[in-house]
Amino acid sequence: MKEKILMIGLGAMGSVLARLLLEQGKQVTVWNRSEAKAGKLVEAGAVFTADIHRAVAENDIILVCLLDYPATEQVLAGVSLEGKTVVQLSTGTPQDARSMAASFTERGAAYLDGAILATPSQMGAAETPIFLSGSVVAWKHAEPALRILGGGLRYMGEAPGAASAWDLAALSSMFGMMIGFLNGAGIMESEGMSVADLGQMVRDISPVLGQMIKDTGDDVHQQRYAEPQSSIDICAGTFDLMVRLSAENKIDGGFAGFAQQMFRKAQDAGFGQERISALMKTLR
Repeated sequence: MKEKILMIGLGAMGSVLARLLLEQGKQVTVWNRSEAKAGKLVEAGAVFTADIHRAVAENDIILVCLLDYPATEQVLAGVSLEGKTVVQLSTGTPQDARSMAASFTERGAAYLDGAILATPSQMGAAETPIFLSGSVVAWKHAEPALRILGGGLRYMGEAPGAASAWDLAALSSMFGMMIGFLNGAGIMESEGMSVADLGQMVRDISPVLGQMIKDTGDDVHQQRYAEPQSSIDICAGTFDLMVRLSAENKIDGGFAGFAQQMFRKAQDAGFGQERISALMKTLR
């Protein structure tokens, strides 16, 4: 018999996940507060069940993709989870994951916490990254179905909060870079130059930038701060220039000022002649 999968939540991401499963011949039930969102999926072969108790009872793997963990608690309040594999794909903190794992495990479920590092249009590709952590039993049970959603699965261990921690750390890196890029875009525009060209250039040098991140991560892990190739004092000078440029070109100086303050904090702590990895000491 086919394994039965329930998709709870048919927002932009949940709808795509359900469709991918259907395209691979999976038996999919969908649940959503608004039945209207299920129309196209039902046409594609999904079953819509309005009763959440019945929907959970009739399926083996329960995929959840709602706004957040409180929404999940609300939807599944009083629903029997005994013997079910629950995969939480909503966004939350490691503590959210730990709390839900404890609650759902007590209710008889095998719980897996997940974090999707992609947009809906990027789902289903061989490289699509999805972090997962929690019950080994749940991981082994759900892995084949989850690989349909994204080939870049990474099981991060039994600690329920691990996937969320990896997710937020990766998002911090990504959005930090994106905000820095947009600040650079403002510089380009203020000088009458092409933002598209800047984007292309950053893409071209991305292997070098990635190696710098890798080296800095190694430095922090090994607590290696001395003998810098480019010291905090030298790097700080970049943001002094950037603050001045912002004023001269009349562009927003928020990003430059924020970074300048971070470097000055490290300098005030006496780390000026150390590697940029020493900024981590002030963040701690």
